[in-house]
Amino acid sequence: MDAQLKDKTALVTGASAGIGRACAKALALEGAQVAIVARRGELLEQLSAEIVAAGGVKPTVIVADMMQPEAPAQIAAEARRAFNHIQILINSAGGSRQLPIIGAENIWEEGLMLNFTRVRQLTQAVIPDMMARRWGRVIHMSGKSEPDRMNIAYPSKAALHGWAKALSREVGRYQITVNSIAPGKIVSEQILRNYSEEVRAKYAREDIPLGELGQPEDVANLAVFLASPLARYITGTVIPVDGGLRRYAF
Repeated sequence: MDAQLKDKTALVTGASAGIGRACAKALALEGAQVAIVARRGELLEQLSAEIVAAGGVKPTVIVADMMQPEAPAQIAAEARRAFNHIQILINSAGGSRQLPIIGAENIWEEGLMLNFTRVRQLTQAVIPDMMARRWGRVIHMSGKSEPDRMNIAYPSKAALHGWAKALSREVGRYQITVNSIAPGKIVSEQILRNYSEEVRAKYAREDIPLGELGQPEDVANLAVFLASPLARYITGTVIPVDGGLRRYAF
């Protein structure tokens, strides 16, 4: 399928590894001009070289720490200098952290800042470009809505879902879609670091109907579709990519 992304401009955060990296590479290989953002510049340079070697357009590398207050404005400004305007935004930077029943206040603040506030601020920094040109795609990487323990990711991602839905209602008239992807257990640095091979295999066997953890490319495939003109009538959604992990029907 031709995703019709040739010469579209895209900005992808969290692009140094995992889902963000897979999304950036997939968009570039579909012909998009991509700005890749993360803290670890050396990994972004490696991704850039890999994309060029595979026949994609050389990405614009933006090294930025999303926890810094100036990051959203910096990222938007650098991407705009490279491309003049941004048509596709994929917010993939984020993180989870397990907490006790009453967690430290600074951990709550950091989690909400990274997973919600910075996402909101960066989106608000680039969406005027989309509104002016009456076309755009905003895609958030969020998470499941079935908390099984206290984790900073759950309330911050819930806030993201609510805000993204409201935003989709406001910007639809500009032919801008806003969607969230809720990944399940996807093989990543964090998963490999926190769970042994034995634990991962047991989890896949007992909790995931398809019997295996997902790959970043499984999420990127959906992100590319949602970013394309083909997905023009899909907005305001939260779509799981989890191998059947979630247990509720709706």
